[in-house]
Amino acid sequence: MRILVTGDRGYIGTVLVPMLMAEGHEVIGLDSDLYQRCTFGEGLPENKTIRKDLRDVEAADLEGFDAVMHLAALSNDPLGNLNPDLTYDINYHASVKLAQLAKQVGVPRYIFSSSCSTYGAASGDQMLTEDAEFNPVTPYGESKVFVERDVAQLADDNFSPVFLRNATAYGVSPRLRFDIVLNNLVAWAYSTGKVLIKSDGTPWRPIIHIEDISRAFIAALNAPREVIHNQAFNVGRNDQNYRIREIADIVKETVPGCEIEYAQDAGPDKRSYRVDFTKIAEKLPEFQPQWDARKGAQELYEAYRKVDLKLDEFEGPKYKRIDHIKQLLGNGTLDSTLRWTKVEA
Repeated sequence: MRILVTGDRGYIGTVLVPMLMAEGHEVIGLDSDLYQRCTFGEGLPENKTIRKDLRDVEAADLEGFDAVMHLAALSNDPLGNLNPDLTYDINYHASVKLAQLAKQVGVPRYIFSSSCSTYGAASGDQMLTEDAEFNPVTPYGESKVFVERDVAQLADDNFSPVFLRNATAYGVSPRLRFDIVLNNLVAWAYSTGKVLIKSDGTPWRPIIHIEDISRAFIAALNAPREVIHNQAFNVGRNDQNYRIREIADIVKETVPGCEIEYAQDAGPDKRSYRVDFTKIAEKLPEFQPQWDARKGAQELYEAYRKVDLKLDEFEGPKYKRIDHIKQLLGNGTLDSTLRWTKVEA
C-alpha cells in the first residue's frame, strides 16, 4: 500500500516507518521536523518525507494514498500547556482538517494516534474499557477527545477512521523522548544514581513499547474494514498497568547501584488510569506485543550507557522538548506559531 505517515520524524514515527517499509509498503512522511537537532544515536529512516506544518496541508498532499497514519502532534503535556491555543490548532483543528481532506480525495482509511490520556483523572482502580468516560486533565488529552468526536462523524461507506488509544509509550528511538515515565526514570537512574519520582508514586499508568504501538498501527492497517470501521482500541497489554512506584522498582532492579528518591515537591498526580486492553487482543489478533517494562528498561539502560548520557542533555534543550522549543523561539528560528522562520538544512 501507499501510506502517508504524519509525524514520521517524531518519536514513534521514526520506529513505525521502517517497520512499514519492511512489510513492503511505500511510505511517505509529512513532518515540520521541529526536533531535527535532537537525533539520538543512529540516523533516521530513509523514506521520502514532505517538510510541512500539519496546519498547512492541502488536498493535493493526500492524493493517491491507501491510508493516512496520523501521529503528528505537540506531543506532551508541558509542551501542550506552553500555548494551549496552539495545541488545539495543531492537535485538534489540523487533525480534523487532515481527515476531511483525506476523505475528500478518497483515502479509505485514517488511523489516528490517540491516547489513554483521554481517560485522564480516573477514579479508583477499575479497568477502563473503550466505553469508559473521558476525563482529560490537559489540553493534550482534551485535543485527542475532540479529534475522536469530530472525525467519527466523517465515517461512511468510503471512509473508515480508527482511533488507537495508546498507553504511555517507552523505548529507544532516533527521536527519543525523555519526558515519559520509563524513559525518564532510567535516564535519571543511569546519569545520577537516583530513580527520581516526581509524583507520590501512586498513580496508575499503562505503558507500551513504541515498537508494539507500531505493531498496533500495522494490525489496524491490515484488518478487514468491518473490524476497525469507526472503532476505538486501547493499545497495550493488561499486565502492563503499573503504579509509578512499581515502574521505579523495575528501574532500580535494572540499573546497578541506584536508589529510589522522591522529588521534594512530589505530590499526587491527577493523571491516573488503569486500562483494559481486551478488545484489541480479541479483535486484532495480528497485534502481538513483544515487550514488557523490564525488557524495555534494560534496552533503555544499554542505550544510555552506549552514549554515556548526561543529566544536562536529557534535562536541557538538546533532548527536552519543551526546552528545545523555547530555545528555538528565543533565537527566532521559530515564530510564535511554531513555524520555521528559516528552513535549516
